[in-house]
Amino acid sequence: MDSAAVEIDGSVMEGGGQILRVSAALSCVTGSSVKITKIRAGRSTPGLRPQHLSGLQMVSDLCSGSLEGAAIGSTDISLTPGKMQSGSHTADTQTAGSVCLLLQAALPCALFSDASSQLCLKGGTNAEMAPQIDYTVKVFKPMVERFGVHFDCDIRMRGYYPKGGGELMVTVNPVKELLPVILTERGNITKIYGRAFVAGVLPYKLAKDMSAAAVRTIRKEIKELYINIPALQEKENAYGSGNGIIIIAESSTGCVFAGSSLGKKGVYADKIGIEAAEMLLRNLRHNNCVDEFLQDQLIIFMALAKGTSRIRTGAVTLHTQTAIHIAEQMTQAKFTITKCEDEQGSNETYIIECEGSGAVNKHL
Repeated sequence: MDSAAVEIDGSVMEGGGQILRVSAALSCVTGSSVKITKIRAGRSTPGLRPQHLSGLQMVSDLCSGSLEGAAIGSTDISLTPGKMQSGSHTADTQTAGSVCLLLQAALPCALFSDASSQLCLKGGTNAEMAPQIDYTVKVFKPMVERFGVHFDCDIRMRGYYPKGGGELMVTVNPVKELLPVILTERGNITKIYGRAFVAGVLPYKLAKDMSAAAVRTIRKEIKELYINIPALQEKENAYGSGNGIIIIAESSTGCVFAGSSLGKKGVYADKIGIEAAEMLLRNLRHNNCVDEFLQDQLIIFMALAKGTSRIRTGAVTLHTQTAIHIAEQMTQAKFTITKCEDEQGSNETYIIECEGSGAVNKHL
């Protein structure tokens, strides 16, 4: 363990909870203490919210760490990691805070543990400002498994805003080291499918309307594929009321993309379906291998992998730039971003390249 803590300014660039998740996870994996200041300084409610606090506590548990300043509203925390702890861990946001964001923080830590870990994550499964659980399972999981990662997700209960109440059980197997990933050839889109859902008191018709509007929108641009988006009424395994849609596209080289949207009070169901479809189409128009939401989620794995990773993306998001900034501060990884010249001109694509730090699991 390094004696001097790495100091991270939590207000830089994107300035949100992501800085916290990436810094804490990398502290846990590398064994370096971290001190994060000015947490979410520019947000309307600065400092730690319940979901950030529960995520930090779980990361600290995973590495038997000592955590200082961990309280709701706190803008400064420090984490000193100890020995990795496999086994069962629980994080409960007690709100509709996203279980998918809890997983983003905890997964890298569990990968570098001595044995398999069971993570019980409670909160919102389909929440705003975060990936929907279907995105995590259908897009993030297969793409991150290319790094040699293996984990299972069991959605025990879905939970929506504002109540939460969702529960996700994740089993993570440790790795010796992460493999580098090359994702530069997209190939053709071979399959488009999804799910439109209603839960609780909302009428089933909303799910059918979202699905129909999404299919109509995609058809205008992609005529040759059958598009399967069943309308579903969530009954047993859902807590509270909500509606939403996710549409997934797969390519011939195994790349996976998605567009999604959640229902809001006073917004027509068609509009939700169209929004998700347009989001998907926007990510399919250029020849990228990852969509705009997966970009930043892969950075931590590229930084820890042994060897050179390359991914082809659209415009590099602020979340991605922020994750790179933190990864370069906390590890020996080196990132370069190069604009691709071979495009037809209208849609920019970039290659994000990373010389990984080659983290080794000392516990295996």
